[in-house]
Amino acid sequence: MSTDGSIDTVPGSRRTGPGPAPAARPPLRPVRRRGQRRRGRSRRANTLALLFCAVMAFPVYWMLLTALRPASEIRRNPPRLWPSGLTLENFRRAMESETFWSSVRASALVGVGTVLVSLVIGVLAAYAVARYSFLGRRVFVLAILSIQMIPLAGLIIPLYLLLSDAGLTDSLTGVVLTYLVFMLPFTVWLLRGFVVAVPAELEEAAMVDGCTRAGAFRRVLLPLLAPGLVATSVYSLVQAWNEYVLAYVLLSSDEKQTISIWLVSFQTTFGTDYGALMAGATLTALPVVVFFLFVQRRVASGLAAGAVKG
Repeated sequence: MSTDGSIDTVPGSRRTGPGPAPAARPPLRPVRRRGQRRRGRSRRANTLALLFCAVMAFPVYWMLLTALRPASEIRRNPPRLWPSGLTLENFRRAMESETFWSSVRASALVGVGTVLVSLVIGVLAAYAVARYSFLGRRVFVLAILSIQMIPLAGLIIPLYLLLSDAGLTDSLTGVVLTYLVFMLPFTVWLLRGFVVAVPAELEEAAMVDGCTRAGAFRRVLLPLLAPGLVATSVYSLVQAWNEYVLAYVLLSSDEKQTISIWLVSFQTTFGTDYGALMAGATLTALPVVVFFLFVQRRVASGLAAGAVKG
């Protein structure tokens, strides 16, 4: 209170009665600069991500552009980044080649066979390694990882001689068996991690309720392994569909050659038909992309269904 009887107040306060005056509130720190810095870092990160995606997507864009361009535009110098005219003539010539459909059939048989066999054997082997203790289990896991380090070129001649003695050269069955040599170790190693991540108590609870070991495996574990099965199937299909060296060495008949060998037919002594080659490459990549998009939508639903059943 002042000498004239009035009550002192601090500017900005709500004090109206007598008593000691409260301390003034410290001024708020400006947070605008922090927000600006965060937005700046976020913009730089988004810009770098967009540049990275553009660099990775440019070869795919150029492949599609070359497949849709007429022959006069393909050899234009300097090339144009935007098409002036589009045509489906390259796709027609690629699909009307003599061995196109036989190559598609051979690649489909090899890819589906490799995926199915690798999944069936791989999931059983991964379950045994993850759930059971047996002599040499660690050595088995180390052997699986060691096989991945062996270069493919060092195994071509031994594999060819082995398949030749078994009468499986120039055979799609021999190609599938050869691909399994490289697919199964990765499949077992990848699925083992998914099996270990699933608690064993879920299977034990199912067996207490009356399920057998096989029933608990089929009803509890397999739905929870859906993400691992999808990832493994995509990897196996991509490797089997795009593999070239082994298929070129093991297959000699034109009607049994895979789609990757068929692409080489557009490179002749007279030159390279770039339009038909890029159209064929687009057709070759399309089934794998469609399969990936198809199974990608079912990963979350498969995981949720497995969690409910567990």
